[in-house]
Amino acid sequence: MADSLPLDVLNTARQDDVASALLSCCAATAWVEAVLAARPYADRGALLARSDEVFAKLATADVDAALAGHPRIGERATGQGRDARWSRQEQASVSDADADIQVRLREGNVAYERRFDRVFLIRAAGRSPQEMLDELTRRLGNDADTEAAEVREQLRQITRLRLEALLT
Repeated sequence: MADSLPLDVLNTARQDDVASALLSCCAATAWVEAVLAARPYADRGALLARSDEVFAKLATADVDAALAGHPRIGERATGQGRDARWSRQEQASVSDADADIQVRLREGNVAYERRFDRVFLIRAAGRSPQEMLDELTRRLGNDADTEAAEVREQLRQITRLRLEALLT
């Protein structure tokens, strides 16, 4: 399937083809299945609203499954798929950051993974490396429940941006 997926195609294409495209937005199969089940969508807003509704109800295991598809902040995503290209674009500013910030991000990633046993996830698009580092530092002080809610919200934002990009 092409890099873009207009809404009319999303509404009418074979489920397997659309599922593959949606998985590049979010690797949680429960999210993909719920978004597919609500087809057809009257408009873009209805699709985005459905995506948000599904995120509010995703099980922790589904969120964890989606996280498995995300590289650490500052690490280059591998592969040629749409999701890897998006990840590289979203994190492009980190590769241009000064060495001190890059080191602090790597160290922060390790501390975060030790504390929460998952990769640090943040919507990198539109954020500077310093903003991402500040958020990483702040979130290290969260309790487990607060951080789980932040992870879910960041994943929702990333998925929404990718879904919007997919539709263009």
